[in-house]
Amino acid sequence: MLNSIISGGITMPSFLICILAAIALGIGTALVFTYKTRHTASLTLSLAILPAAVALVIMLVNGNIGAGVAVAGAFALVRFRSVPGTAKEISGIFIAMAVGLACGMGYVWLAAIFFVIMALLVLVLQIIGFGNEKTAGRVLKITIPENLDYDGLFDDVFEKYAADCTLEKVRTTNMGTLYELTYELNMKNEADSKAFIDELRCRNGNLNIILGRVSDKEMM
Repeated sequence: MLNSIISGGITMPSFLICILAAIALGIGTALVFTYKTRHTASLTLSLAILPAAVALVIMLVNGNIGAGVAVAGAFALVRFRSVPGTAKEISGIFIAMAVGLACGMGYVWLAAIFFVIMALLVLVLQIIGFGNEKTAGRVLKITIPENLDYDGLFDDVFEKYAADCTLEKVRTTNMGTLYELTYELNMKNEADSKAFIDELRCRNGNLNIILGRVSDKEMM
């Protein structure tokens, strides 16, 4: 059952079986790795068609030396992504290529079993929230007048709404007439964001306040 269906050369039936299996498993991989996840249409399309492309490459160079070169070249395809991907996206591409390699060498059932195992693993880990942060990291930027002493100014507000808070940076703005304070914190309850900002506004004279996620820190 787990033996290669390609023996003594590629035939039309074996070619069609391998390619169709690669396409089906590629579409399945695309569905699994885009399930409840932000993704682009190009990533979904790439995951769907990549196994079939890799399978054909392997079938065309089905020799020991050729297969080794093809494997190295196939895995090098990851570097041609124009936009750096997340770790999950790159993992999806590697799994899609592994499925294509198995199909290209005729191990269709092996590819199918591998896909089912990895799909179940990914879905289960995603459903249970494996590796997710328990609290959402936030970046807070508060502008205050230069005549306010920022040490301890917002401590009681932070104790009320934040699980933890650290002052990361202080800088002057507007020709030195204002201070911009940058904090990193974790909210106790995300639903309290508006009340949190409202209380801060009462302390800083209704000047600018920016509350964003840690992942958006460079854009703030």
